[in-house]
Amino acid sequence: MQEPLLTMKNIYKSFPGVRALQNVNFTLYEGEIHALMGENGAGKSTLIKVLTGVYPMDGGEIYIKGENRPVHIKSPQDAHKHGISTVYQEITLCPNLTVAENLFIGRNDELLVDWKKNNSRAEGILEELGIPAKPTQQLSNCSIAVQQMVAIARAVDMDCKVLILDEPTSSLDDQEVTKLFLLMRELKSRGVGIIFVTHFLEQMYAICDKITVLRGGELVGEYKVMDLPRVELVAKMMGKELGDLADIHNKAQTDNENTKEVIIETVGLASNSGVKPFDFKAYKGEVTGFAGLLGSGRSECVRAIFGADKVTKGKIKIKGNEVNITSPLKAMKKGIGYLPEDRGRDGIIGDLSVRENIVLALQAMRGFFRPFTKAQAQAFADEYISLLNIKTASADTPVKSLSGGNQQKVILARWLLTHPDYLILDEPTRGIDIGTKVEIQKLVLRLASEGMSVTFISAEIEEMLRTCSRLIVMRDLFVVGELEGDDMTQDKIMYTIAGVNKSE
Repeated sequence: MQEPLLTMKNIYKSFPGVRALQNVNFTLYEGEIHALMGENGAGKSTLIKVLTGVYPMDGGEIYIKGENRPVHIKSPQDAHKHGISTVYQEITLCPNLTVAENLFIGRNDELLVDWKKNNSRAEGILEELGIPAKPTQQLSNCSIAVQQMVAIARAVDMDCKVLILDEPTSSLDDQEVTKLFLLMRELKSRGVGIIFVTHFLEQMYAICDKITVLRGGELVGEYKVMDLPRVELVAKMMGKELGDLADIHNKAQTDNENTKEVIIETVGLASNSGVKPFDFKAYKGEVTGFAGLLGSGRSECVRAIFGADKVTKGKIKIKGNEVNITSPLKAMKKGIGYLPEDRGRDGIIGDLSVRENIVLALQAMRGFFRPFTKAQAQAFADEYISLLNIKTASADTPVKSLSGGNQQKVILARWLLTHPDYLILDEPTRGIDIGTKVEIQKLVLRLASEGMSVTFISAEIEEMLRTCSRLIVMRDLFVVGELEGDDMTQDKIMYTIAGVNKSE
């Protein structure tokens, strides 16, 4: 029998009022890609942070191959000494430093660093991994996808035995995911054990050998990928079968197919982000979507509408009247809400409470010199914590301590509290669990059935097809097509993005 590379036995971890991990076991072998699956709040990130010394465990033992006794990992630096490297979902590099400096920061023993040598070495690493960046380029000037790849390159270059990838593909397009998978397979062939945390089921089934499922901080089981069909995996993660959204979707469309009141209209709209002039209409009670590859211009279109990017050409009409939206605050006062793509950077304010995050947009519209009383704010928070089933100890809990899915619900609550006529949701389900995805999708369709106009953006085509009644297709910052009805199929979207006529 092959000796395990890593064994975690009977792991316990608690926080005030929450049992995050209870008697969890996990085993990783050399040359194995092992998926860690579960809903948000299942304990995946906590288990990783215990393994890497971010959190001290309350009970249990960790064994690493080659060590004669259980190891006590007290910090991430200690984890590195034991050959454990991590790439987290949220990029943790230094944007004000160069790519090379981020690759080697904290790893130079010399008093005087030979940056010419380091830049040359970095160039080799970037070239080997196919990362489109220069060693001397400041990281903040790179796209989110490239920053993620640099973080992965840093972990890979540290000669690790155990590589933890926590949602590494959330900001990558299909080609970059393919490159990452090639790299993962190469590391697997060298005997590296990889723990892969993802919410993309297709990716998990494409690359992984085994799956460990957690639910509610407890171990559900460990399975070989080939022995666990997708439906069974979803059932184990959720503790129940997924409901079929088709009936909800069809009902929403039937109820609203005759509603043709235009809420938002753009005519030849362009912005300083580079998006080319586009025409767009959003009707009352309709869910529209912007589809396209990463960098196609999906987010740039809605950012122009919301005033987050400067409009350089064209006009915006709200309910038939031309408006001049020069800032997000003006957009909010015109009845537009916007849940941004990057919740960590543009969404939550981590040190503020759940209550303070929920009332933030409405308070901005009201004016900060007219603050809500605590009782008013508490009433708002209680209403939306209940409505969206936000899992939090209380409204006073710092929002940064919530799981990713619950943080997303807090941001959604913030915008629902403003009662917008037009709500933009940019990647509202990225990096969150399947159960919460379904909750958000159902909520979007319910909001539309109640008359709200919603624009929904997602990198997952199946989700777009399930949620939207009309799709605007983007390529290279241009609108290249509009699909609805029978034309809304996965094949048709792909052909439209590629600019190929299916009959050819």
